[in-house]
Amino acid sequence: MQLQHIREAAPDPQRRRLLNRALWITVGGNLLLALGKGLVATLTSSVALYADAANSASDLFYSLLMVLGLSLAQRPPDITHPQGHGRFEPLSGLIVAAAMTLAGFEAGRAAVVRWIEGGAAIAVGAPTITLLLSAGVKVTMYQLVHRIARKTGSSTLDAAAKDNFADVLTSSAALVGTLGSRFVHPITDALAGVLVALWILRSALEVWRENLKYLTGGGAPPELQARIVNLAWSVKGVTKVHQVITEYVGPNLIADLHINVDGNLPLFEAHAISDAVQGRVLELDEIERVYVHVEPCDVIPRREEPDCKNAPGIE
Repeated sequence: MQLQHIREAAPDPQRRRLLNRALWITVGGNLLLALGKGLVATLTSSVALYADAANSASDLFYSLLMVLGLSLAQRPPDITHPQGHGRFEPLSGLIVAAAMTLAGFEAGRAAVVRWIEGGAAIAVGAPTITLLLSAGVKVTMYQLVHRIARKTGSSTLDAAAKDNFADVLTSSAALVGTLGSRFVHPITDALAGVLVALWILRSALEVWRENLKYLTGGGAPPELQARIVNLAWSVKGVTKVHQVITEYVGPNLIADLHINVDGNLPLFEAHAISDAVQGRVLELDEIERVYVHVEPCDVIPRREEPDCKNAPGIE
């Protein structure tokens, strides 16, 4: 028999308000930074600041798609999407990864051109102030969004918060390059631009890797699968867990378990065991949905001992 359990929750107005607040903080902050850095980079010709502005522009694009992705991903399952709409979130993430990749290559191109030209000494005033303000804004954004991510349990907001923290490092690198071009050597600005571009591309690679896993149905790591097996086997009446399949549907992880019970049990008792397994596995925060397939330990009626190993694990 095939049994299913889905983590269901009534719409939470407070959670939706918190998500909207985080989205406004992310979009507004990135818009302010992209415009401000872009303007100052144009006026001062700092390629390090230009690279950081390109990073902020990709962050703005990401945050706009995050609004769309979260909106679509929160729709409940329906007849057209019986597994839910979670894959809209990583689909948006792939577009974000493409934007970040383009921003990284553009920032690198500008830095290499400046390097070939021999570098340039950048005025300390406006670029320094801009980068210091940028770091301050990103620290504030990180704190606010991270706090909301913890309250709502949103993995998307948690990733956005981590991206804000990483941007503090890129702004710091650009600041070092700008100051170095004036007080150390003109080529320092171009070098900082290359470093910022490499950081953007590194971050883009992580976004590609994570969202492709979610979109292509990647599975849980072995340690999480082992925890699922142990939780299922800890339920009284389960004599063996002989198959566990996990798959990401978007960022949501689905677990499909095959368990064995005494074949002579009444259907009511077997059903109760399956419900207990479902509830136990859903104690894991990573699991969104659980399917349990119950099978008898033996096919010979009325055997005194079930033909199953009374030990955890998967054959």
